[in-house]
Amino acid sequence: MTVSYTLEVANVRFGGFTKLLLRWRGSIYRLLYKDLLVFCGVYLFFSLFYRFLLTPKQQDLFERVALYCDQFTNTNFIPVLFVLGFYVTLAFNRWWGQYTSFPLPDNLMMVVSGNVHGADETGRLLRRTLMRYANLSSVLILRSISTRFSLNFFFQHFNCVQLFFILLCENLKMFESLHSDFNKYWMPLTWFSNLASRAREEGRVRDDIALRLLMDELNNYRAKCSLLFHYDWITIPLVYTQVVTIAVYSFFAFCVIGRQFLNPEKGYKDHKLDLYVPVFTLLQFFFYTGWLKVTQHTHASLVETDFILIM
Repeated sequence: MTVSYTLEVANVRFGGFTKLLLRWRGSIYRLLYKDLLVFCGVYLFFSLFYRFLLTPKQQDLFERVALYCDQFTNTNFIPVLFVLGFYVTLAFNRWWGQYTSFPLPDNLMMVVSGNVHGADETGRLLRRTLMRYANLSSVLILRSISTRFSLNFFFQHFNCVQLFFILLCENLKMFESLHSDFNKYWMPLTWFSNLASRAREEGRVRDDIALRLLMDELNNYRAKCSLLFHYDWITIPLVYTQVVTIAVYSFFAFCVIGRQFLNPEKGYKDHKLDLYVPVFTLLQFFFYTGWLKVTQHTHASLVETDFILIM
C-alpha cells in the first residue's frame, strides 16, 4: 500500500518525525509484526528451554551448538546483505519503471484536441471517438495486469465499458472475432490510426506534419501499454526470489540459537552479560526481514493498485 506522507514532513516541527515513525497505516510495523512475533516467540522458547528444562550436561551441549551457530552467522557465510541488496535494487527499479509506464492519456488528448479540427458535431464526435479508442486500450491492458482493477471496473462500472462500444457494433464484433493467445490491447489503437488517417483525407487534420505528430504520440502511448504488458509477463525470476528468501530466513533460523545469552559464569567469549532480550538481534531482524518484506510488497503492489482511468 502506497501511503502519502509528504504533507506531514513539509514543515519541520518538534515531534514531527516521531509522529511519522509511529504511523500504522502503510507502515513497516504493520507489514512485519507477525514475523517479528513469531521470531520472538521461538527465541523465547529456546531461551526458557535452555535455562529451566535442560540438565547441566545438556546445557553444555546446547552452548556448544549456540557458539557454532553464532560463529556461522557472524562470518558472513550466508551473504545476506549482498543478495538482499541486489534484490531490493532490482525490485525497486522494476516498480518505478512500471509506475512511469502508465499510459496516461493527457498528452495524447492534447495532441488530438490541437490537431483534429472541426467545431461541428462530427468533429466533436471524431475527437471523442479517438480518445475512447485510446482509453479502451488502457482498460484492456490494466485489466490484464490488475485483479482489483478488473473486478472493480467490470462489475461496478460495467456501463462505462459499454460506452466504449457505442461507436460501431462491427468494432465489437471485430474485436471478439479475432482469436489471440495474448492481450488484444493493440486493436483499438489500430482503429485509432485508421480513423486519424480518414480524418486527414477529410481535411480535419490539416497537414501531414500534424498527422505525424498524432501518430508519434499514439506510438508513445502504445509503447507504454506494451511495456506494462511485458512487465506483467516477464517477472523477476522465481529462483532469485527463492534464494533471497531462503538466505534471510535461514540466517535468522541460526540466530534463534546462536544469539542466545549463555551462562556468563562459564566465561564464553562475548557472553559476559545476560540481558535476556537480544535487542540488537531484534533490530537486525527488523531491518533485514523488513527489507525483504518491503521488496516483496513493492514487487506486488503495483498489480493490486486501484487505477484511475480518465474516461
